[in-house]
Amino acid sequence: MASPLKFSGRVVLVTGAGGGLGRTYALAFAERGASVVVNDLGGDIKGDGKSSSAADKVVEEIRAKGGKAVANYDSVEAGEKLIQTALDAFGRIDIVINNAGILRDRSFARINDTDWDIIQKVHLMGSFKVTRAAWNHMKNQKFGRIIMTTSAAGIYGNFGQANYSAAKLGLVGLSNTLAIEGRKYNIYCNAIAPCAGSRLTQTVMPPDLLDALKPEYVAPLVLWLCHESCQENGSLFEVGAGWIGKLRWERSLGAIVQGKNQLVSPEAVQEQWGKITDFANATKPRTIEESMNTLYEALSKVNSEGGISMNPTSQAQSASPSGIEPAKAIGQKLPRVVFNYDHLHTILYALGVGMTTKDPDHLKFLYEGSEDFCCLPTFGTVVSMSVLMSGTLASVPGLSFDFTRLLHGEQYLELYKPLPTTGQITSEATVADVIDKGSGAVIILDVHAYCGKELLCYNQFTVFVVGAGGFGGKRISNKAKVTISPPTRPPDAVMNDATSVDQAALYRLSGDWNPLHIDPNFAALGGFQVPILHGLCTFGFAARHILKHYADNDVNKFRAIKVRFVKPVLPGQTLQTEMWKEGSRIHFQCKVKETGATAIAGAYVDLVSASDKHSARDQPKAAGLQSDLVFEEIGRRLKEVGNQLVKKVNAVFQWDITNSGKTAAQWTIDLKNGSGEVYRGPARCHADTFFTVSDQDFMEVTLGKLSPQKAFFSGKLKLKGNIMLSQKLELILKDYAKL
Repeated sequence: MASPLKFSGRVVLVTGAGGGLGRTYALAFAERGASVVVNDLGGDIKGDGKSSSAADKVVEEIRAKGGKAVANYDSVEAGEKLIQTALDAFGRIDIVINNAGILRDRSFARINDTDWDIIQKVHLMGSFKVTRAAWNHMKNQKFGRIIMTTSAAGIYGNFGQANYSAAKLGLVGLSNTLAIEGRKYNIYCNAIAPCAGSRLTQTVMPPDLLDALKPEYVAPLVLWLCHESCQENGSLFEVGAGWIGKLRWERSLGAIVQGKNQLVSPEAVQEQWGKITDFANATKPRTIEESMNTLYEALSKVNSEGGISMNPTSQAQSASPSGIEPAKAIGQKLPRVVFNYDHLHTILYALGVGMTTKDPDHLKFLYEGSEDFCCLPTFGTVVSMSVLMSGTLASVPGLSFDFTRLLHGEQYLELYKPLPTTGQITSEATVADVIDKGSGAVIILDVHAYCGKELLCYNQFTVFVVGAGGFGGKRISNKAKVTISPPTRPPDAVMNDATSVDQAALYRLSGDWNPLHIDPNFAALGGFQVPILHGLCTFGFAARHILKHYADNDVNKFRAIKVRFVKPVLPGQTLQTEMWKEGSRIHFQCKVKETGATAIAGAYVDLVSASDKHSARDQPKAAGLQSDLVFEEIGRRLKEVGNQLVKKVNAVFQWDITNSGKTAAQWTIDLKNGSGEVYRGPARCHADTFFTVSDQDFMEVTLGKLSPQKAFFSGKLKLKGNIMLSQKLELILKDYAKL
């Protein structure tokens, strides 16, 4: 074990040391041999009033234990006086802990000049004046350690604390510059964002939480950063509850949005926005020089090459002769892609996969005025198809190849709820695996599509790159959704559907613009006599055959589909779908009737069965849950004051109620939308906070026998999402949940 850190001969000034964190720092430094100046104005948390008692009590504590300490009662705005106290009492100043602070919380619209100015004066100006007064003394003695106290509010922002947030982030900038200027004098400066019980948090944190966030959990980091053996400088840390983490800036690779001798336009920015905001291969600049170097490199590239991508991996260079390097590619995230659509897109897709007004059952997919108007489940591939069509796969490190050699090999689609007929979908893609097939490479892409923050569907695109194999990679993958051969018996059902000669021309309007499907010259380059039908068009035909025959065209019954594309189909040929039912799984294959060639093999569709717990549409239900009565009562009472509570809470809470260790029920308390609502089941929109608790423990909390804080810290109540919003639940449980 390392020897104890000592501060013998060091002089430490701690501002705001009359209580909370400051008091803990002062006691800790004194216990390890430092002489301490205990500064505290003695005012309240708003900065009003003045008293010497707070500082005096801490000094008495230190002296009672044999330590050395003196008190100072000046405002930090009088920085020279604080440092002079240290010089008069101990002859030097080695360490400055800028800890003093006050609060004047107001929503931005209500902040007046006084509320703004006093926060800046105490936090930012005060830290500046105290540190400036100590600076030359530290330079002359070639030693100094400085701590700036910032806050999560400054780093991330917080409602009602615009003044406080601005000052606290200002301290991070001040700390960074002092670290640079002080380095050659052995003066190191770091910033901490503590989460601990103090005068500033006692009004906003419940007692149990305050007890869990003791100042004693923060002090060890401060002491280490201030010790002469610590070389950390110019860093930012979050700390609390026995946990410490270092923060740093992160920047996307970005994109060059101008060409040589060309002006930058907002349209160019719009076009490159995906790259500009993509953090998949983010850099972490540590200095202003590193930051500016990127701009100089960009300027050089524009002048010499006329504007290229900032991503060096987009150039077809690779250490592997095949251009494929799995170690670099696997796990890489592609830029997010946003897909906006309305009812016109869903209708056009339905027409593209062969639906017709000749069939009355198809009307609900073709007419927005239909009472049952809905979206075909396989449209879920379209919302994420732009991940491939945007060309961003070329930006992935380790994937350098000729993209004209790319073929769609397999497809898996899983829906978590029926697709809306109008929406904005964000797709997030990751390279799940890369396989060496000898004659080519197989790339597996996992794509999760979200509507807002709600997961809507999942696609797995499996693509084959002809001629890119032989790089020595593995031959199989455990990440792939596997195909399954159909039963050996004759098909249980068969459906035939003729495609039109314009089928590919129509389907491509859904977003697959590959000229292979429309341009005869391009098709000839690929070895085809005429343009071929999209594999996903055939996929759509087969899926709707199964939906019609086994699910009565009910999109709620569709769960997932997996296919392997075997041979192309020509527009005008007839598709024959052969189906086998095995429980809720429908095996199928698709053939070209005129030639007998198999176009899709190893395929299946999973339907939602009555016992299927996978789907969010089938919510768990259990008889005799006491919590049901509570949620029903909350719902009844909230109807009386819904609008008022929505304005006050503005949050959606989802509850998973367990019984015997398994989820027995889900409930949502929506106090954000409309006039509020309580209903059984998961949140219909994105929930802000998620709770998991047993039925019994929930009742203990509701009846006041168990505080929510104790339930949380004992592990009985689990939270995810915005944990701070959970404090608003006490109001609901206290006033609206009594039986």
